[in-house]
Parts: sequence; C-alpha cells; structure tokens
Amino acid sequence: AQLVESGGGLVQPVGSLRLSCAASGFTFSSYVMSWFRQAPGKERELLALITTGGGFTNYADSVSGRFTISRDNAKNTVYLQMNSLKPGDTAKYYCNARHVLIYWGQGTQVTDSS
Repeated sequence: AQLVESGGGLVQPVGSLRLSCAASGFTFSSYVMSWFRQAPGKERELLALITTGGGFTNYADSVSGRFTISRDNAKNTVYLQMNSLKPGDTAKYYCNARHVLIYWGQGTQVTDSS
C-alpha cells in the first residue's frame, strides 16, 4: 500500500495551492481520507477529513473556509485545495488513509515565500 502526495511548493501570501495524494495497493474507496500537517517543533495537526463516498467532510478551525478536501474514487486520489494561504500554513502536509489499517504518505512541503 502506498500514498504519494504532490503539489507542494512556495506560495505567496493569500495564494493558492492544490495538493494531491495518489493511493495504490488498497481499496481506496473503503477508506476515510484525511490531510494533516506538521510544522517544525509542532505536533501533527488534523486539517480535514472526507468519508468514503465524499458525502461528509470536516475541517479544523484553523483552515475552515479556506481549505477544501475532495476525493475522486475513480482515480484513487484525494485533494486539498488551499486558498488564502497564510505564513502560518507553512508545514509539511501528509495524507492519511484509515479503515482496517492506517496508511501515511511521505508528505509534501508547503512554504510561504514572504
């Protein structure tokens, strides 16, 4: 089983990025998918989750209204659309799959360029 994140990079303040997480080796559509982030010296933070069919999403207060999680079960991919980025959003972003087992990706770095 594997999760591979992509889409990170340098961003301007109030800019946007879309992160992707491609899954393989397990039944993606059966797993609740989440995005986390971890900044240096801080604990890993749950940002958003989406249920198996995409019918329910939930967000941390820190990103609610700015970030949107979505999934495409036909492509085995989960996305995180990030808008109105702030310097405090600088972190390594990880996707997570949870069902019978839990899988993590290797992370993708998002850095504010200001």
